[in-house]
Amino acid sequence: MKRTMILNPVRVGVLGLLSMAAGQGMAQEADALNEIFVTATARPEARASIAATTQVIDRAAIDRSTAKSVTDLLAENAVGFFSEWTAAQTSINIRGATSDGQGRDYKGQVLVLVNGRRAGTANISKLSANEVERIEIVRGPASVIYGSQNMGGVINIIMKSGYNAPPSQAGLSVGSWGGVQANAQTSGGGERFDWYFGVSGGQRDDYESGKGGGKLANTGWERRGFAGALGFQVDERNRLELKLRTDGIYNAGFRGSGANTISKDDRTNASADLTYEGRTADERISWMAQIYSVADEDEFKWASPVVRSGTRATPGTSSDYNDRKLDILGTRLQPRFKLGQGNDLLLGYDWERSRLRSDRFRVALPGGPTGQVAPYDNNQTEHVNALYFEDSQKFFDDRVTVRGGARRTEGRTSFDFTPNLPLQRSGSQSYGETTWSTGATWRALDVLNLRTGISTGFRAPTSTELGSDFTAVGGGRSFGNPNLKPESNRQIEFGGTLQLPVWNVDVALFQNTISDRIITVSRGPTTNTSDYANNAADIVVRGIEASANIDLAKALNFSTGAHSLNAYANGYYNFTMRDKGATALDTDRVQRMYKYEASLGLRYGRGAGKLPDDWSLQIGALLRGPMWYDTEEALLIPQGEPYSTYIHRKGAFTVWNLRGDYRINKRVKVFAAVNNLFDLNRSPIFIALDQKPCLADPRFQNGGCGTSMPGREFQVGMQMTF
Repeated sequence: MKRTMILNPVRVGVLGLLSMAAGQGMAQEADALNEIFVTATARPEARASIAATTQVIDRAAIDRSTAKSVTDLLAENAVGFFSEWTAAQTSINIRGATSDGQGRDYKGQVLVLVNGRRAGTANISKLSANEVERIEIVRGPASVIYGSQNMGGVINIIMKSGYNAPPSQAGLSVGSWGGVQANAQTSGGGERFDWYFGVSGGQRDDYESGKGGGKLANTGWERRGFAGALGFQVDERNRLELKLRTDGIYNAGFRGSGANTISKDDRTNASADLTYEGRTADERISWMAQIYSVADEDEFKWASPVVRSGTRATPGTSSDYNDRKLDILGTRLQPRFKLGQGNDLLLGYDWERSRLRSDRFRVALPGGPTGQVAPYDNNQTEHVNALYFEDSQKFFDDRVTVRGGARRTEGRTSFDFTPNLPLQRSGSQSYGETTWSTGATWRALDVLNLRTGISTGFRAPTSTELGSDFTAVGGGRSFGNPNLKPESNRQIEFGGTLQLPVWNVDVALFQNTISDRIITVSRGPTTNTSDYANNAADIVVRGIEASANIDLAKALNFSTGAHSLNAYANGYYNFTMRDKGATALDTDRVQRMYKYEASLGLRYGRGAGKLPDDWSLQIGALLRGPMWYDTEEALLIPQGEPYSTYIHRKGAFTVWNLRGDYRINKRVKVFAAVNNLFDLNRSPIFIALDQKPCLADPRFQNGGCGTSMPGREFQVGMQMTF
């Protein structure tokens, strides 16, 4: 089958990577300086010429993982802090910028993309890894291609398509606690058409926590989804491609901060992308035009028989159903011009309209709350227009690249009618923000590349934050502020990559300063009334990030024959993580953020010519450093915490995972894995673990007492290629 290459950033990036050796995230790439990367600049460029710290999780790494969601995959590669509240809910923190704990996309400071456009969810736990070809991460606001929420970084999830012709495969795995996962994919094409179709699903029952714990009720879940792509090669310079996909996690237990054994979630995300790409015959002008639609929905099937009223436990609800729907329609146009020797100019225009609609219905127990209340999210409609450019120029035989760009984003948000919000005053408010970035790279030696950059980002205020006078969910009264500034940040970084025949290492130093955070300010302890305002004090995070890969056999100068022995590491250490506006008495640390984190591993295997390994054995460790957190859990005092506003310091812990693969023949591969090898009983976020004595106040737990992550988990599976 003949397929003509044209200038498609996503496809070129994928195909460029497929020609390289398999890797584990950023730390296991065979040629880190020359690898093609697309997310930072919206066009395929070698990572050596990008003035930002980037990270890649490729298909080979995904295939060697037992991750059940994109959250699992990113967490095991030490991308940042992931709260992992439940199997269906995650918040993210990268370089001090965070997403909302309930997955509210408007409030995120870390931008999640699918195929280069907004995913419509900040909660990546609802996204499966099965149909993902590759994940690219840009740390910090180093790209002006993207608008609101691009403060901590960009996570771009690139889906499979027919063009890169993945093989027809089927896989099945089973594991602890009734875990089952299955997937199948097929692709093909001809002179003009190519196509891809994949389907996946899985489920797991309630899991058991580690040593000292037991079975945790209401932790099971179900998953299912599909992805499809159809490409049409108009001619050698023009291509049209349609991608459809949906992901969903259903009946996922939501224990929450109260270890609730009743509440469940259904969370789904679906999208359609139509993309047209082309170029002129002399290749001096190329373009990309895209239209996309996203439907993101969260259904909270909750109940809280007991609720907290001050220090008392009072009757609550037997049912509290909340439905939140976010619909997005958008378009992107990106022409690109080669203006001269070594010059590359990208222009861009984005338009997007999004509508958030929520509804809520609750049934109270006798003596419980009366009447209906507003949903957890207020309704809003958002219109965004943005113009941007990014220009790069190469000098000195392409050893130096200087680049810079700017983006102007204009938005209008409307505070729409919301059910059971009696004091609401609907209205619209406009905002605007200019962001910019500049930087340079220098290939000082054939094996050494240096980079530096400075950039800015922002997060637009929501309609609720701008709107005036409404009653909050808990009954308090809040006043919006039409004079709010967007949240903003500025980042400075220096980095370099050293690549030798047997090892490579990438190191970056950065400072990220986050300003004008939108907060609520109380009008007094007895008023139950507050106003939205910008926090005058900054968050400042300074740190070092590093990754490394080494061929141990060559480094130690011993022969392994057809065998390979590789070690990898990826991690970071934050020297400073200070919240200058913190009001806590015991610390000013940034909350929900690790002081340090590292993913470490060793892989030993035997090759078989051009085929993947005959067999391999991989052991990995994820070190999660200390984290500070003013928990929402109701803990016993003084056993759990000395006072209710105490900031907890969760100590560091390390989780070990083991996996072995064996290829029976060229079509059949089997594997076995053990996660949490030493049966550790910890949690990334919860203070009250599933242990005795329980630190949580049992009066407010609704059936549970403490929440831990899964204990030792076994998994076996098979993959067949047709």
